Amino acid sequence: MLLVLLRFGPLLGRSWRTVSTDDAYVNGRVTFIAPRVSGQVQRVLVDDNNRVHKGDLLVQLDKEPYQVKLAIARAALVAAQANLSVAQARARAAVGQARSQRFRLERAIEDVDSQIALLRSKVAALRSQEATVAKAQADYERGTTLIVSQAISKEQLDLRKEASLIAQSRLEEARQAVYQIRIALGLPAKPEAGGDLDQVPPDLDQTFSSVREAQAALIREVSELGVTTTFNKSPRQMIADFYARDPHGDIDRIYEQLLKDAPVVKAAEAQLLQEERNVDQAALDLRYCDVVSEIDGVVTRREVNPGNNVVVGQSMMAVRSLTEIWIDANFKETQLARLRIGQVADIDVDMYGSRERFKGRVSGFTMGTGSTLALLPAENATGNFVKVVQRLPVRIELQDYDPDKTPLFIGLSVTPYVHVSEKPTGPDAGKLLQPYLAAATAPPSQSQP
Repeated sequence: MLLVLLRFGPLLGRSWRTVSTDDAYVNGRVTFIAPRVSGQVQRVLVDDNNRVHKGDLLVQLDKEPYQVKLAIARAALVAAQANLSVAQARARAAVGQARSQRFRLERAIEDVDSQIALLRSKVAALRSQEATVAKAQADYERGTTLIVSQAISKEQLDLRKEASLIAQSRLEEARQAVYQIRIALGLPAKPEAGGDLDQVPPDLDQTFSSVREAQAALIREVSELGVTTTFNKSPRQMIADFYARDPHGDIDRIYEQLLKDAPVVKAAEAQLLQEERNVDQAALDLRYCDVVSEIDGVVTRREVNPGNNVVVGQSMMAVRSLTEIWIDANFKETQLARLRIGQVADIDVDMYGSRERFKGRVSGFTMGTGSTLALLPAENATGNFVKVVQRLPVRIELQDYDPDKTPLFIGLSVTPYVHVSEKPTGPDAGKLLQPYLAAATAPPSQSQP
């Protein structure tokens, strides 16, 4: 009996202090290497079982087609830059035309105002000439009575008659001058209903044909600069709204902003930006011809050779990590009651036997037994249920693992011994579930588009 206790005592003690399973295996990360562009394989620089570092060149595709595409994209970029210069020149020409048409519109309004003032001046001259005619006619009529009494001579009467006829001629000339100005202003020669000759519509300087023509020319020019307006506004209101584009009414700043926002300039800038991105994409595709390793590890499952044509996403090989290694231990459901995150585990690997023992730590529990994760999960509601003890995958992270000294290969059988009697340590110690990831609950960064 004593010999039995001495021989099996340590094993019995470990069974009381630990929970173990022989249904456990080494697992690890694997990265499948696939091209990000299609093309013909030019070189394969690695073979199965070669160790590689992150960034090492694995496969090189033929770069010549992508070099040609990059050259084409750069030529298109040069053309887009030239088009932008042309668009800016067109916009500057449109700004110059807009300035000219604005001055033309203001001058047209001033011309109408000047014609109205001239009309009133001519009407005043007409009134003066009417008075002159009345006086000359009165002088002539008095002369006809005075010549009977021989108070004046026949010669003086003829002079008075001549003065009257000249005054009437000048009156008619002044009247025709008034008619001419009214017609030039688009008004009837004689006002209707006996109105005054100097009466004009109050908005004539805004509705006159030359003013409207100048307004239309200005609208056409500023439309090329992206300014939209309608004929519903008077020319004066349109100009006032134009000046209101700047808080201080600085016309130079207004035109400078219009030059930047001109549709032709914006379109050329957008085209230039697109061509720049095309160059970036072409350069990126050229760089993708060099397929590199994304992790440190060992090459496995090489399936590519020089001369092969590959497409985007086609698996060429895999790189298995030597450092991101863990243990998937499938414990029976009857063993889970005492298991917690943070518990220390001793790991025996069949490959090394008793010569090497690894240290580990329970880091989490899979949210489902192995049967529920199977391709065809068991259906227990059929009426033919036979109770089978289920197993739950438990992840055990390796501690102080050095792959250069004692590497573990994925798929190796191991036997973990979890020390359930010891106090769990480390992050989330004593829990069954890990907390939510901080990155998943944090608000999105303001820098993200």
